[in-house]
Amino acid sequence: MRWWLYTFFFTLAYLIMTPHFLLRMKQRGGYRLRFSDRFGRYPQEVCDRLAKLHHPVWIHAVSVGEVYVAGQVMRALRKAKPKTIFVLSTTSSTGWKEAEKLLAPEDVLLFFPLDFPWCVKRAIKAINPSLLIITETEIWPNMMRACNRAKIPIYLVNARIADGSAKGYRLLRFWFGPVLNMFTRIFAQSRLDRDRLMSIGTNPDIIEVTGSFKYDVAQRAPEKEEAIRAFLARFGITECHTVLLGGSTWPGEDTILVNIYKRIQARFPNLRLVIVPRHFEKADAIQAEIVKAGFRCLRKSKLTPTVTAPSDSNAVILADTTGELMGFYGNADIVFVGKSLCEHGAQNMIEPCLCGAATLVGPYTENFRPVMVDLLASDAIIQVPDATALEQEIIRLLEDPVARKALGARATATVNSCKGILISIIRQLVRAY
Repeated sequence: MRWWLYTFFFTLAYLIMTPHFLLRMKQRGGYRLRFSDRFGRYPQEVCDRLAKLHHPVWIHAVSVGEVYVAGQVMRALRKAKPKTIFVLSTTSSTGWKEAEKLLAPEDVLLFFPLDFPWCVKRAIKAINPSLLIITETEIWPNMMRACNRAKIPIYLVNARIADGSAKGYRLLRFWFGPVLNMFTRIFAQSRLDRDRLMSIGTNPDIIEVTGSFKYDVAQRAPEKEEAIRAFLARFGITECHTVLLGGSTWPGEDTILVNIYKRIQARFPNLRLVIVPRHFEKADAIQAEIVKAGFRCLRKSKLTPTVTAPSDSNAVILADTTGELMGFYGNADIVFVGKSLCEHGAQNMIEPCLCGAATLVGPYTENFRPVMVDLLASDAIIQVPDATALEQEIIRLLEDPVARKALGARATATVNSCKGILISIIRQLVRAY
């Protein structure tokens, strides 16, 4: 009875959200890509390829951050078992673009099916996986029930229970407890996540605290860094300049950074601002804010290889392209990580820390709770409560290059000391298929 109720309410929620999905299709052309995948219906060419696979490993990663985790798992499993073939699924169009980079010729990329019983069963029948590995905390009851019935092991890696979700899960413990116990093994990011999973009703015997996978995922990208270095040099930005970078910023944070830059640029003439927004489709609005503040906006997506600017230009660079953030981090001196000041959750602060940038975040970093515990304990990151404090800390770091570089060095050392989580997990996964 409860499964029928869940499916009924899931259907109702999906119908209510349909206008939102249609708007996303309009705003992000990629979202309509292979939309039939979400109903477990694949193009004939994909069906033919799936039919030739023999019990592949199915890995699901909802979006870009989770795709990076999935990629690390795929590389490690392929190293342990070279003949492993993967079906990689994602939910977002941006996740799809990054996922394409991870595939071997024999691997298959799909969109994850909607959690309707008929969609799930159709997908499982087509894929016929040896096991399902889910990254982060994607809990889809009908999918898990179907895998459980088909005796397909399910693993949850890099698991976390967000602050905002914990109370809801506990209130629905009678429902989510049995669902979570369908996992073969849950690899949790922190003791707090383990405790929250147990409070929901998860059997403690299937939970293992490993730390965050994202440390192992973070890798510097020398080729991208060199390409971005050359790009910046075209606009007179060299090693004698100090680059302030807003990474994966959300609406409101861009405006804050531009206004800070406007107030302090004359005081620090060698300072240059680069903004890499989380959603590049919002670039028009960000450009308007930059122009409103009195700066020239150089949008990377619209710059030809011959376009340059005067070496003394204080123009703001708007990097409205995808897949280049690590290259920018490797060329930044001070980084503010977005979705932490005007939005809740935070984007990945491990990456700029690895690159040795002096890294700042706002008060809302709950998506990276165990990581923040490590970084704060090592004095390897600066967390500010508001925009005023952010400006004060940026000024302090600009006035004290020695302290700035020391902060970046501590950040790199901390990230490197936390790597190595994957080894024990991979040993368990390879025994499952």
